[in-house]
This record gives sequence, structure tokens and C-alpha cells, in this order.
Amino acid sequence: MKTRLLTALTLVNLVILLVVVFLISSSSKSDVVPTVVKARAFELVDVNGKVRAEIKVLPAEPNATMPDGTKGYPETVILRLIDSQGGPNVKLSATEDGSGMVLGGDSGYVQVLSRSKNPQIKLASKDGKEQVLGAK
Repeated sequence: MKTRLLTALTLVNLVILLVVVFLISSSSKSDVVPTVVKARAFELVDVNGKVRAEIKVLPAEPNATMPDGTKGYPETVILRLIDSQGGPNVKLSATEDGSGMVLGGDSGYVQVLSRSKNPQIKLASKDGKEQVLGAK
């Protein structure tokens, strides 16, 4: 009687083990794409491990002094595309009070800001020349 019970329990355990192994192996082979990926930041790196692109949320900096003399900077969602030398050639940001974009290169940069009451476009060359177009 004990032998039959032990044999039956062994067979039941073997069937359960086979079902679990089958389910695990079949789920790992499927090409299921998640509908939502949640993270605090995303980084793309090149073959050398250098960060070449990133998307992240930067916290607010209430004590930061801005180039125009104002204080504080709101929480920001930022996308940066970075060249092989580590320079951010493209920046795209969204804040609670607007957005901004910078396109840079060896000769200078173009900045488009729509964060304040005075949206502006700035062209700046490496030699220090600037042109600003803004609504007044």
C-alpha cells in the first residue's frame, strides 16, 4: 500500500515538474513586447560604454542662478543626443512652464526657448557672435 502511494505521489510530482518546465521554456521563447516600459532614465551607450543618448527627469533646482539672472529651475524632462567626444549636440527639454531645444555643432548652436513670457530663438557662433530673435 505504501509503495503504491509513494509511486503515485512521485508521478504527480513528475507531472507538475514537467508542466512547470514547459511553461517556463515556452514563455521565455515568445517574442512578447511589453506595452509599457517604466524607468527613471534611459541611456544608450556605444561599443566603448560611452553614453550617447539619454532621457531622464531632472529634479527642480530652486537655488540655481540662470544666465539671465533669474533664480530657480523647474523639474525637467530632457532628451540629450551626445557626440563621440561627450558634447550634447541635441537637447530637447520640457518643463512645467514651457520647453526648449538646442542644436549644437562645431561652429556654434541654435537655441529655441519657449519657457518664459518672452520666447526666443538664439543663434550663437563659436567666435562669440550672437543673434537673438524674440517676441517683445
